Amino acid sequence: MSLRDLIAYSQGLGDGIDAPVFAEPWQAEAFAMVLALHKQGLFGWDEWAQALSAELKRPGALDDGSDYYQCWVAALESLIAAKNVTNSTDIDHLAAAWQRAAHATPHGQPIRLENDPERS
Repeated sequence: MSLRDLIAYSQGLGDGIDAPVFAEPWQAEAFAMVLALHKQGLFGWDEWAQALSAELKRPGALDDGSDYYQCWVAALESLIAAKNVTNSTDIDHLAAAWQRAAHATPHGQPIRLENDPERS
């Protein structure tokens, strides 16, 4: 089974090469970030599996797995904070900047961080 098939199967998206692997583009981006950071040696797969498992088992996680990629992102945030790459405050500030940039970007245009009206 290929990685694409495994992801599609695990998300209940059905069989076949044409089945979407991710429900939303941000999920693919979060997935790619984890792969890239692992490839750069920031963490090993065992460490990643433990972080993701902890998020999936936390109180409030949904039993149906519909919050899987929210857990994925939370696990990534916890790992990069634990590795002192950044902290949750910096992540929150950057997320807010992207949100402001999204609201300031005209419809149909790419969202760029430079569009954040509070960017200095």
